This record gives sequence, C-alpha cells and structure tokens, in this order.
Amino acid sequence: MKGRIAIDRDLCKGCKYCVLSCPEEVLGIDEQFNACGVFTAKAVHPERCTGCGICAQMCPDVAIVVWKE
Repeated sequence: MKGRIAIDRDLCKGCKYCVLSCPEEVLGIDEQFNACGVFTAKAVHPERCTGCGICAQMCPDVAIVVWKE
C-alpha cells in the first residue's frame, strides 16, 4: 500500500520522534530551518511511505498528516 505524508514546518519543533519511529526510514531532518530557526522533519524518501501513520502518532505537535492511497 502507498502512503503520502505532509509536515507543517511551522508546527514542527524538530524533536525527531517521527524520524526515529518511521519503520521505512521515510523521514529525515531538513537542511534548512523554518521561521523559528528550527531544523524540521522532512520526507527524504516519500516513495517509501506506506501510510502506516506511526510518525503522525509520535508527533507531539500534531505537525504530520498521513494519507493512504
């Protein structure tokens, strides 16, 4: 099954919980910071996303939305 992920860079605080919890290693940390000066999460391998939603469940700031396609 294929999934799609969206990360709200304004809400993300770069805690890396999503990066560490993703079983498919879809996420990483962006090289550019957001308006608050935080290096946020980024989908570095979006093609690997299965839509499991573990990253969204782990996000304490509700900055991630996942869809199954």
